Order: sequence, then C-alpha cells, then structure tokens
Amino acid sequence: MGITNKSIKLLWSNSAGICSFRGCSEKLSVEDAAGVAPYTLGEMAHIKGRKAGSNRYDQSQTDVERDSYENLILLCPNHHTLIDKPENELEYTVDLLREMKSEHEKYISNRLAQEKFENVEQLKDRISIYLSENRQAWEQYGPLSDNAQRNPNNDQIYALWTSARLSTIVPNNREIAKVLQENRNLFSRLEQRVVSRFTTHVESYEKWVNDEIPYQAVLRFPSDFDELVFGN
Repeated sequence: MGITNKSIKLLWSNSAGICSFRGCSEKLSVEDAAGVAPYTLGEMAHIKGRKAGSNRYDQSQTDVERDSYENLILLCPNHHTLIDKPENELEYTVDLLREMKSEHEKYISNRLAQEKFENVEQLKDRISIYLSENRQAWEQYGPLSDNAQRNPNNDQIYALWTSARLSTIVPNNREIAKVLQENRNLFSRLEQRVVSRFTTHVESYEKWVNDEIPYQAVLRFPSDFDELVFGN
C-alpha cells in the first residue's frame, strides 16, 4: 500500500519538520536530503512496526492502518534507529510513542496561541521572522528560484521544494495566523483589509498543499502584507 501523500503532508506540517522524540528539537531541514526529499530517508517511523518481527508489530493491523498518519511519528535518524533496536522494544512502547507524538504536535500547535504584544512594532518583529524564513525557502527552492531555473523539471529540486513547503512554510503560516488572531486589534482599520487577505492566503495555501483545492483557487501572497510588516 505505502504511505500516502496526504499522510506525509500531515506528518511533516503538524510536526513542523522537527523530531517528535521527547527532548529532541532537531530540525529535519531540506539540506539534509542529500539528493532526495527528507521524507524518503526513513524518518517517518512506524509506531506499530511495519513488518512481522519489527518492534511493536501488530498482526491485527491492516496495511492501510500501518501506513496511516495515525501510525507514523516523525523522528530524526538517531531516534528512529533508537526506537527500532530490538533491545529497546519494551522501553519505547506504542503508548509512549503516541504520547510523544501528541505532545510534540500540541506544542507546535499551541506555542504562540496565547502570546500577546504591547504594540504593533513588537508584533511585526515577530511576524518578520517567519516571513523571512518563508521567503528564504521560496528563493532557494521555489519554482522561480535559481535552482529551479537552472534545473527545469528536476525531481530533486521539486522534492526539496515540496519538503520546504511542508516543514517550513505551512508551519510558519500557521504561527503567523495565530499570533495575528491574538493581536489583530493592534492594526488600524485600513490595515485590517491587508491582514484579512493574508489570512485568506494562508488558509487557501494550506488547503492546496493538502490537495484539497486546485492551485488556481489559492489566493496569492499579498505583497502589501509584506510591505505592512517590513515597511517597504
């Protein structure tokens, strides 16, 4: 059956491309791919083993259940190896791995949910970090980047761009949307329209990444939001 694209996208975006092992904060960057997209390197570990004889294997599972998002946890190579060593099976149980995954994804989802700022400049400073990371990903791997232009129809470049969207752009967009929700009152009445265009862009962009809508339905990134944050 194999892991579906939807499961891959959910796993990478919900974990923000960061190892879910408790206490580990390693960012699984696209640069680590070394010729292939990082999600093909095996860091998508099976909570219940994929094959008979592997750690935590459950004979009652169907093939679809084994490769589902619910049975996968994103780990760095070191921790993937650690949990799958036969001598560690009793230590890294199904319940523990599920707990780690849930904790990590909740942390990623909630880390800015309650953050409030005293003024709009502090808010812009925070947003600028995520916008800058997104722009760097776009300029390095996006379809108009030098890499893509020099290597048209190159599967490796496309895979790296796919990974950048999942592990950087989508999680960063979520962070910006959350912090805007908590602090939107800091913007003026006229600026609210720009903010609304950006939040609509974020929603439609993630739906496209998750194959829920066609690319033509995505509201393009509003350049005036970039100007609002950076003052260009």
